[in-house]
Amino acid sequence: MPHVIVKLYAGRSDEQKQRIADEVTKALMTATGCSESSVSVGVEDVEPSAWTATVYEPDIVAKAGTILKKPGYAPA
Repeated sequence: MPHVIVKLYAGRSDEQKQRIADEVTKALMTATGCSESSVSVGVEDVEPSAWTATVYEPDIVAKAGTILKKPGYAPA
């Protein structure tokens, strides 16, 4: 039962968010062999000024051992 939460800078359209969810669903189905009905995808808007405190530090730095694709940036 894969569940993915995608956090993005705020400003994407509903159509863009739906496309992200659709593409993530397809990728999970391909990679895991699960059915579409097993996948759930959430998309959360994050204000750029809040990114470091609400995403980078708790989800990337604090969970470094679980990050398989590391970002190519560090907050200023």
